[in-house]
Amino acid sequence: MAQKMTDDEWRAFVSYGTRTGKLSTVRADGSPHVAPIWFLLDGNDIVFNTGKETVKGRNLARDGRVALCVDDDRPPFSFVVLQGHARLSEDLDGVRQWATRIGSRYMGEERGEEFGARNGVPGELLVRFAVDKVVAVKDLAD
Repeated sequence: MAQKMTDDEWRAFVSYGTRTGKLSTVRADGSPHVAPIWFLLDGNDIVFNTGKETVKGRNLARDGRVALCVDDDRPPFSFVVLQGHARLSEDLDGVRQWATRIGSRYMGEERGEEFGARNGVPGELLVRFAVDKVVAVKDLAD
């Protein structure tokens, strides 16, 4: 039977392995835009990088509302949806530091610096959003 996750459970769930997130932002016409992202949980913040001129980057600069869905598509199925308001930074030291940490999560420690160098450049953004709302459900098919 489906159950709500505790705070500790949803934090462990979104941090587990290399699960990607599906980030939803708001387009200029009000319609949603969804894109997969690599991310990290830092305290109560979700942290990720994106290009300033990407659809995500332009949407976030105009309207910081975001929702992130992280799921496990294997039985018994679980998901977490996080909502908040994004804050953007172009500080290259911060962009590179977090790009390295995020790259290490998804590609392994041995390649973290490579991804930090690739993504820690002008034109890239560091995006943080404090989690304001959580919907987290586990064992949907049990």
